[in-house]
Parts: sequence; C-alpha cells; structure tokens
Amino acid sequence: MLGVSQSAVSQAIRKLETRAELQLFIRTRGRLVPTQEALALMVDVDHLFVGVETIEHKLKSLRQFGIGELTVAIHPALGNSFVPRALAAFDLPNKSIRVVLKILSSKEVYQHVLSGQCDIGIMADEMPASALEHSPFLNNPGVIVMSPSHPLARRPVIKPVDLAGVGLIALNPEDSARNRFDDVLNAHAVVPNIQVVTAFSHTICEMAMLGLGVGFVDPISVCDFIGRGLVVKPFSEDVMFKNLMVFRHGKPLHENVRQFMRMMRIQLERDLRRHNAS
Repeated sequence: MLGVSQSAVSQAIRKLETRAELQLFIRTRGRLVPTQEALALMVDVDHLFVGVETIEHKLKSLRQFGIGELTVAIHPALGNSFVPRALAAFDLPNKSIRVVLKILSSKEVYQHVLSGQCDIGIMADEMPASALEHSPFLNNPGVIVMSPSHPLARRPVIKPVDLAGVGLIALNPEDSARNRFDDVLNAHAVVPNIQVVTAFSHTICEMAMLGLGVGFVDPISVCDFIGRGLVVKPFSEDVMFKNLMVFRHGKPLHENVRQFMRMMRIQLERDLRRHNAS
C-alpha cells in the first residue's frame, strides 16, 4: 500500500533503532511488535502528524481562497443559530471571504484552536483554557423552560423547591452549567427527577415546548423559540452559563477575524436584549 518493499522498511527500522540507541520493535514469528519505548514515542509522532495535516489544510485553503478564509470552532449551544445570526449581521454575502464553521464539543473547540486548525473558538468553561488567549463571552444566568400547559407556567419565578418531583430534561452530566444547577438543587434538598439527558439546549427547548418536561438552558438558545409557544421563566438562583472566546497565543489575527469577533459580541448583546424584552 505504501509502495515500499518489506526489506526497505526493515532497513529503515534498523537505522532508526541504531540512531535512537533503543529497541523499538521485537521480531516474533515474522511479526514486528512495538516495545513500550515505541508506544511512548508514538504519542509525539501522532502530534507531529496532526501538525502536518494542519499545514496541508492551510496550504489548500491558501491555494483556494488566499487569506480570505475565516475558520470558527464553536460548541453547539451557540453554533446552531447564534453564529448564523452573527454572520448575517456581519454582512457575509458582501464580503470576499469564505467561512468554515465547525460545531464541536468544547474539548474539540479547544484542540482545534490550539493546533491552529481554527482562527477563533467559543467554548464552555468545562476545561481550563490557560494554553490559549481567552476572554469571557457569555456569562449569564440560565432560565427555566416548559410548555404553556405545564403547572409551573403560571408562576412568575421558578424556585428550586418548585422542581421537586418535576420531570426534568437535563444537559449532559459533564456540562459545567448542569453541574452548577445540580449543586443548587442539592443545596435545597431537591432530588432531580431527570427523564431525558441531551447535549443540546435547543433539543431541551423543543422537548419542553412539546410538554416532555421542564428544562434549564442558556438565555441565547431560547431566542429561537420566541413567539413559538415556549414558556421561559427566570430561575430564582443565578446559575451561570459561562462561555469563553479563545484563540492562539501570539497568533496575529487577520482583520476579517477581528471584525467578526466584534460582530459576535454585538450580536450577543442584541440577543440578550431580545430575550430580556420577551
């Protein structure tokens, strides 16, 4: 498959072992079995391959679009509809750039920005971002959502004790906002009755609107449901959804990137005002 003879591969391995002064493979019954030293080395080799793939991707992009490309990695809570709204406000059709939007987990956002595969990213605070330049983006309390027919829909504010025995639609256990919400319920001796678990706030809103339970979501996701029948109530406790905008240390940002970063912050303020007015 590689177009290299077995003898050439064997010779290359012997040369590598000689230069490394280590035995990297054990020859057993005509097979090569990697030693522990070889397996340890593979961790760094894998990182090198990621770097090579990043360079190949960048070269391909430069050939096709020059520097007129904007690559954004963002976690699903803001990637599904917030970024499209920001791109529309950015007047993308009248700009000579191509946007690559990658909707990923927060961990993957971190990895893609750190490796240089993306210009900027927005991630939840599920993991430290100390290896990247970062600044707060969304830092707002979550809200409670439900259908108009739910008994809690008549209450102006939802308290932790109101949720005792209520069927909940919850974010994944690793979600940091979910963990903070659980801590508040535990502090009020409320045992959550979780009926559905999902990674996406939009899914929670859809299911809550259909009467499948009560959900706790970020205030941006509910903007897509204004006027559609979803009931949104404030939670008596300030349980925050925290997002970070991240980019690589020392990486010069193209003017298109800086402009879009500004537009995302403007759109965030617009969405929060829209939510507060609804």
